[in-house]
Amino acid sequence: MKSVRTSRTIQAPLEKVFQVIADPRGFQAAVADITHVEFLSEQQHGVGTRFRETRMMKDKEHSVVLEVTELVENDRIRIVSDEGGTVWDSVFTVEPQGDAVLMTLVMDVKPYKLKAKLTTPLIMGFVSKAIESDMDAVARYCEQS
Repeated sequence: MKSVRTSRTIQAPLEKVFQVIADPRGFQAAVADITHVEFLSEQQHGVGTRFRETRMMKDKEHSVVLEVTELVENDRIRIVSDEGGTVWDSVFTVEPQGDAVLMTLVMDVKPYKLKAKLTTPLIMGFVSKAIESDMDAVARYCEQS
């Protein structure tokens, strides 16, 4: 298992930051690479919400199905995807830091198929850069809105 951990201090209200990361449409608004969000469940917020996120990666559109498996309002959200023989388990947390918010993302990457076990280490640098870019975009969006 591999893990990626990154944090940003954001000068914005905690509720606003959480709303952006907990709402797939809010996350799409913040991250320019996300081109489309399609809900696959009737509910569109909270545990059990399933959606397909399409984003540009290396000049190609790539879609993944994601599911919210844990949500504690204004504290944390866990989003899990099982794609390409790998479970991508992401937990965003927010915590007040004076007038700012510390937003942290921990992504556990668990390949379980042979091909994924061979290729996942090769793409982790790309994945880390994409995550850092997403976190920067969320911070900018929350501070500018």
